[in-house]
Amino acid sequence: MNKPVIETKGLTRTFSQGGLTISAVKPLDMIINHGELVAIQGTSGSGKSTLLHLLALLDRPTAGAYFLDGTDTAKMTDNEQSDARNKLTGIVFQNFYLIPYATAAENVMLPGLYRRGKQTRIRQRAEELLDSVGLGDRINFKPSSLSGGQQQRVALARAMFNNPPLLLADEPTGQLDTHTSNEILDLFEKINETGKTIILVTHDPLTANSARRRIVFKDGEVISDQEQESVRSKKSPQTVS
Repeated sequence: MNKPVIETKGLTRTFSQGGLTISAVKPLDMIINHGELVAIQGTSGSGKSTLLHLLALLDRPTAGAYFLDGTDTAKMTDNEQSDARNKLTGIVFQNFYLIPYATAAENVMLPGLYRRGKQTRIRQRAEELLDSVGLGDRINFKPSSLSGGQQQRVALARAMFNNPPLLLADEPTGQLDTHTSNEILDLFEKINETGKTIILVTHDPLTANSARRRIVFKDGEVISDQEQESVRSKKSPQTVS
């Protein structure tokens, strides 16, 4: 039996605004197993981004339970949650959040520097990851010299630095054209084939179509959860290690 990497039980997030209580995520029971490629699809305001922040341990729920790789996150201190986030998850943000004055390699090295590993090994790991996402010839380029798709690849390589079992991507194709979007989605598929669990949070049907399971989120709750075949054409010859 496949082991859940994510399990939520009644997971809830509410906010107070102008004297009103807003239910961004209504009580949610959900299981995502190791090795799945899942799209969480919803329009702006559906609550999908709030859910992403909860799953990435960037926010705490108002109520309910969240088990990450079998561990009850509610019992974690802030420091323990930070440590779990760094070890168990890799997060790819829509806006990339690359340091503008740092090279591609230096941006990818950041998670290793936080853990205070050996500088030479950290650099080697960063270069290996950049090569695996097709940027072996761009390791010393700064973000301003990279295209949007290349910046997304740097962000993805950074997310994989600590070899986490779970990758979470927020609108991974939101700033990319169709051709580049397909290249990035091919890359996510290749990474998933290595055994990593990937969750793509998106409003875009193209991105959602690339997953093998689609969860549709609306008004803070799941209205559909179905397995599917990836209908996107497979074009990329890239390999990921």
